Amino acid sequence: MLGLHRIYWATVLGLGLLVGLLALDRRFPPPLDAALQEVSTVVRDREGRVLRAFPVTEGRWRLAADLDSIDPDFIEALLAYEDSRFYSHAGVDPLALVRASRDSLLAGRIVSGGSTITMQLARLLEPRERTLAAKAFQMLRALQLELRYSKQEILEAYLTLAPYGGNLEGVRSASWAYFGREPDDLAIEEIALLLALPQSPEARRPDLRPETARQARGHVLDRLAEVGLARSGAAADAAHDPVPGRQAFPADAWHAAADLRQARPDAADIVSTLDIALQRMLQDELSLAASETPEAVQFAALLVETDTRSVRALAGSASRSRPGGWIDLTDRPRSPGSTLKPFIYGMAFDDGLAAGGTRIADLPRRFSGYQPDNFDRRFRGDVTIAEALQHSLNVPAVTALDGVGGRRFNAVLGFAGAQPQRPRSAGQDSGLAVALGGAGLTVRQIAVLYAALGDGGAARSLRWFEDETRPGAAHPVVTGESAAEILEILRRAPHPGGRMPAALAHNAPDIAFKTGTSYGFRDAWAAGVVGDYTLVVWTGRADGAPREGVTGREGALPLLFRLADGIGRIDPDGLAGAGDRDALPETPDTLANFQADPAPHILFPPDGAEVWADRAGRGFILSAQADGELSWYADGARVERNAVGEPVWYPPGPGFYSVTAIDRQGRLARSRVRILSEG
Repeated sequence: MLGLHRIYWATVLGLGLLVGLLALDRRFPPPLDAALQEVSTVVRDREGRVLRAFPVTEGRWRLAADLDSIDPDFIEALLAYEDSRFYSHAGVDPLALVRASRDSLLAGRIVSGGSTITMQLARLLEPRERTLAAKAFQMLRALQLELRYSKQEILEAYLTLAPYGGNLEGVRSASWAYFGREPDDLAIEEIALLLALPQSPEARRPDLRPETARQARGHVLDRLAEVGLARSGAAADAAHDPVPGRQAFPADAWHAAADLRQARPDAADIVSTLDIALQRMLQDELSLAASETPEAVQFAALLVETDTRSVRALAGSASRSRPGGWIDLTDRPRSPGSTLKPFIYGMAFDDGLAAGGTRIADLPRRFSGYQPDNFDRRFRGDVTIAEALQHSLNVPAVTALDGVGGRRFNAVLGFAGAQPQRPRSAGQDSGLAVALGGAGLTVRQIAVLYAALGDGGAARSLRWFEDETRPGAAHPVVTGESAAEILEILRRAPHPGGRMPAALAHNAPDIAFKTGTSYGFRDAWAAGVVGDYTLVVWTGRADGAPREGVTGREGALPLLFRLADGIGRIDPDGLAGAGDRDALPETPDTLANFQADPAPHILFPPDGAEVWADRAGRGFILSAQADGELSWYADGARVERNAVGEPVWYPPGPGFYSVTAIDRQGRLARSRVRILSEG
């Protein structure tokens, strides 16, 4: 009876102790999850090749380990060297502790601590002085870790946090720093060095103490030879081989990688749409171009695969050592110069106002107080639209934009994702100055527009991540027919000096291109479509200071052609068909001469507006952009004019109304408006 009583209380005590331990375990969990939340972000290209890695706080490099991407020989050697019974113990290996105690007693000093990999992970999570109490605490933490995580998770955590000297944490960081690559295929000497470093990371740093590191590597090779993982004599053979120095971490696509990381701040591994070969080609060409210019000059360029809108390469500057080099200049609005002229003429084609062969006057002209001038201050009389575009004449472009409608043109670009940033001083003007660069656009926005030219006139957003589907809804800028005609006109534009036209050269890329130069020579542009790609190049000073006499044709176009050549070397199939030329369509007799005769466009009330009714009942004065007098109707009822001839509309009450303006040729514009009551 007494025995049963003791068993009962022993069971109760054991259960109580177990409950208490479980409660403590839940109350004080090991801080592994928190430690693994802070890992270096790695940005890769579309095929998984590393472009750039980012350090964590205090400049430490901590790349997350993945057993599937680490050399299996390294894992086997690690376990044989550090913890041969890793997969069989529960976090603490009693046999290893007994062995360590025996060896230390025989040697009269601590030879090894008998710590398992799980115990070492516990020490990394919560560093303490090496005492018996600290060792006991590590054992408890190791048991907690084994209860919570799988063996693979524990091993990956250890290989993420293990110190390798200086600001290096984790085997991937060490492999990149010392070997310049991922630890997926390591030589036995490299494996030995990586095994030796975590035991004394500062004392054995290859970059600071190469002799100590070499000796430690030899010691590990001897140990691996004992267990059959290295050939006998490997240590002796490597005794005089130098250990590697410290290498820089990958830093390609500096600006694009930073943007991608900011877009996905919680991702440790980001696969972009960039292509490392095209990216490095772009960087090298910009660096070469910069070396031929004064120190203050910068370059920026963007390469997009037209069909998918995938960004294949981006350089926000030519060099971070130059002024403004740390700024991503592909994302800063600058005056686009004449780069928007193709879209003005394309919309004029769509409106039936012109065709490539339409003749238009290049003569001095004033547009409601705005008087454009050609770049060379010369006028050429009657020219065709194609000639005006190829030679970037200003007056014909503004004439065409006046026919299309400046505000409408700006609105179309805005819907396409390329809203021009007009200066505040522009007020409510007609927006004609945008034809000559009087509004700010970025390299990325220009790329969106030119990619639309290469894809049937439909604009789509750029694609940055490989796991994204094709960009969503398309926004028409021009029709496919007009886009094709514009591209053919641009292909026939005069090539840069010293460059043979593609039509006369074997396998040379045939580029549909347009240059641009902003007012005061502050910005020089070249944009184009070549084969499967869209290219945009900008050059200038980051501070916006002028570069007297440097135009887009001189400063940016040669680089555009060199980049096209670079694409041909890397992806010759991407330029297939770039040399195929279509004949320009014949110009109908009705479009022999440009005569801007657009349909009316209602200015007030704008379509979709909500307007408060006037309590005094004074009505609304209607206005439109049109040639000649208009007839106005509101919900089918004619709107009468006041004593000075202005059409004045008196809504009968709140609600939705349709306002229509009709010109003498029967062309109409309609605006749907909602009247709100102030009462």
